[in-house]
Amino acid sequence: MTAPALIAACALCLAVVLFWERRELAALAAEDEAQAAAARRWIHVFKPLASLAFLALALTGGALGTVPGAAIFAGLFFSFLGDVFLMSRAKRWFTLGLFAFLLGHVAYVVAFALHGMALAWAGVALAALLPVAALVLRWLLGRADASLKGPVIAYVVVISAMVATAAGALGLGAHPLVLAGAIAFYLSDLTVARDRFVTRGFENRIVGLPLYYTGQVLLALSVATFAP
Repeated sequence: MTAPALIAACALCLAVVLFWERRELAALAAEDEAQAAAARRWIHVFKPLASLAFLALALTGGALGTVPGAAIFAGLFFSFLGDVFLMSRAKRWFTLGLFAFLLGHVAYVVAFALHGMALAWAGVALAALLPVAALVLRWLLGRADASLKGPVIAYVVVISAMVATAAGALGLGAHPLVLAGAIAFYLSDLTVARDRFVTRGFENRIVGLPLYYTGQVLLALSVATFAP
């Protein structure tokens, strides 16, 4: 499939997921577990398909032809695993999903570092992100279970590092897709945290899922911009 076709397929699958996410939440609110289970079955089909689309998009762009591109593909693959794990609300699967996404962010940090970074750009971005990270941790740690406090701290550190290294890569000539994708992914993570620890609701999904898939698609497209 061509890149436009894969992007369209990802968007279509996302639209289907959002439709059934809303149906699931409505069914849960009505205490209709049968309808909620039926909705989840559709989500379990179309969410992995949407994620497979961004994996295929990276491959069509030549992800495995460069070392930074291969690292981006690794990040996309770990994100795919995280998508699968987070379809469950069980704590153990949430923890696995958190770890998979953590590895995905680490892979992106490696990719941006391999491209090369302007340290001044990365430093400025990190300085801007530190107070945000402090506020996010204050927001989440009082609500997270004791067993999740460590992973949450590690996750906030890594997603901040991802955006900072993306800014550094941009400063050394990387395509703007890199930073745009990293920021979209970062923002989507905040909606996942809100849904898990603060308030569960469709507003988290309608904002977070488009941001997430936009970020992954942009990062998948960025692999074609790395010099072989």
